[in-house]
Amino acid sequence: MPSRPPNQPAGGRRRSPYRGYVYVLPAFAVYFAFAVLPALHTAYLSLFEWDGVTLGDWVGLGNYQEIFQDSVLRQSVLNALVLVVFFSFVPIVLGLAMTGLLARFRRPGMGAYRFLFMLPQVVPLVAVGVTWRWLYGDDGLVNQTFRAVGLDGVTRAWLGDFGAALIAVGLVGTWVLSGLCMMLFLSGVQKVDPSLYEAARLDGAGPVREFVSVTLPHLRGELAVAMTVTTVAALASFDIVYVTTNGGPGEQTTVPGLLVYRLAFSEGKVGLAAALAVVLGCLILAIVYLINRLSRSET
Repeated sequence: MPSRPPNQPAGGRRRSPYRGYVYVLPAFAVYFAFAVLPALHTAYLSLFEWDGVTLGDWVGLGNYQEIFQDSVLRQSVLNALVLVVFFSFVPIVLGLAMTGLLARFRRPGMGAYRFLFMLPQVVPLVAVGVTWRWLYGDDGLVNQTFRAVGLDGVTRAWLGDFGAALIAVGLVGTWVLSGLCMMLFLSGVQKVDPSLYEAARLDGAGPVREFVSVTLPHLRGELAVAMTVTTVAALASFDIVYVTTNGGPGEQTTVPGLLVYRLAFSEGKVGLAAALAVVLGCLILAIVYLINRLSRSET
């Protein structure tokens, strides 16, 4: 008796091998129209010197050459890399520490903890920036706290200080993203087999050894997601910087996202803004690719 081909259902009609592509075609069409085409058009505009109104002049790679020669543009990229420390590294470390404290034992009020730490994620970043601008003010809560404990010499206008402004903005990002990292790690801990913790405790492992040997190896996937999300948030930051300092004092907190906005809509240098956006996009893609490669090589 002849056997039925693997792609042929019991009814006798053979299923087309391209049927799956039909289902993803609408989503791909929307993605291509609203993500791929604008990106390609931005790369095309980066080859022109254009003010956004009159006809542009072809300059080839001249805009890219200007990016690497302009000290302000280079400084903005360095500022963004500094923000990666506060937006990504510090929140991940804090998230891991909070996960180690909250996940080992069930404690009352876990729902309240999760709500409090996720609260910055549901508040618009513009509102976050306005709130922290008040907190960092001369008479804000930060300076009032230092004065209350006798540290008057430490008080300053944090967002107007050349040495402290970038760190102050970075700590706002730390506050926003720490809760997200903790929630990612707490969800990852739920999949760890409880018998592994029991075995570790029977072997005499303490809380730190238990976290390093049992919890941390099972959080590689969540760590990769957290690193990707927070690094992209740092490199593409705009809202918090625009509301709190607008790039000041001087250019101490200027980041590429803010410069793209200024160049395109305030200074009429659309071609240069497009080139900076392309460089920023390539930098983000390279870092995300590197994170994914490292996370896969360790699994």
